[in-house]
Amino acid sequence: MNEPLPILPHHKLIAFTVARDLVLAVRACNIQDAKLRDEALRAAKGSALNCAEGAARVSRRDKARVFAIARGETVEAAAAVEIAALCGDCGQAEAAAVLRIAERLVALLTGLCR
Repeated sequence: MNEPLPILPHHKLIAFTVARDLVLAVRACNIQDAKLRDEALRAAKGSALNCAEGAARVSRRDKARVFAIARGETVEAAAAVEIAALCGDCGQAEAAAVLRIAERLVALLTGLCR
């Protein structure tokens, strides 16, 4: 029997879905520089994890703090990919896809920070 997966607070958050897309897009860049690749993936994963954590928080102020951290992680991931593309360590098209997703996620998280 196939039991449905539990619905946790972050599953209801559009920002979490976009953050997951960011992780996949950063991974798809296949950044050649190991340091930049690690930095970009860690930041993208941190963004998704902080989205989930923020969704689970109770107080508005606590949620805003964690969503602000997620926003910072998102920008860090985007910057790492942007620098990788600048240095020729990943493709321009893949980097552009990351930047589009990051732009959307920053907008969503900015709204959640208020």
